[in-house]
Amino acid sequence: MVDIWFQGQACFKVKGKTTTLVFDPYDDVYTGLPKLKVDADIVCITHDHPDHNNSKIVKGVNEGEDPFVIAGPGEYEKKGINIVGVASYHDEKEGADRGRNTIYVATVDEVNIVHLGDLGQKKLTQEQVSELSTCDILLIPVGGVYTISATDAPDIIAQLEPKVIIPMHYKLPGLKYDLAPVDEFLKVMGKESTEKVTKYSISTDKLPEEPEIVLLDPQA
Repeated sequence: MVDIWFQGQACFKVKGKTTTLVFDPYDDVYTGLPKLKVDADIVCITHDHPDHNNSKIVKGVNEGEDPFVIAGPGEYEKKGINIVGVASYHDEKEGADRGRNTIYVATVDEVNIVHLGDLGQKKLTQEQVSELSTCDILLIPVGGVYTISATDAPDIIAQLEPKVIIPMHYKLPGLKYDLAPVDEFLKVMGKESTEKVTKYSISTDKLPEEPEIVLLDPQA
């Protein structure tokens, strides 16, 4: 069983049978969100902005052992988890405005989890789609301004065909900058009555046959 918690902004903690992974830990001073208290074996950083790159806040699971930090495209294998970093852009101008972004696909206990980071491309390239074709669970930004918006997200979802969609990078209480609320994404997807859960637990044999939206309550 794989457990997933949303920590706020684009930060998630993913725990498999033997290994724990954290995506995009944020700086609380910069964001205005609660200070993170997370541990992990592996930390993935999608890009070098303070609301995504605070790897030093993450403690190792084992005493005296720092997490293994991944910060860019490539293929990685650590503690039974395979991770592929796929190059992408933080904007629609091939990085001219906000630079590059790394999309990660992490295989945790045979569940393929794709974290889009601060994706600014309104469409993925065919090469990117090919590299992300095994997507079971999609962690997707929906707040606009710095990333794709709620109205852009369905096109990305259609390209990747995930079984489970978990929105991120939207307006939260205390956040210092103005992103759109997650309600806009839910409305676009026709899921306005979706209830928040504190943790999502999944295994390959329990993946839904039809796409499902899961709204996670921030746990930071």
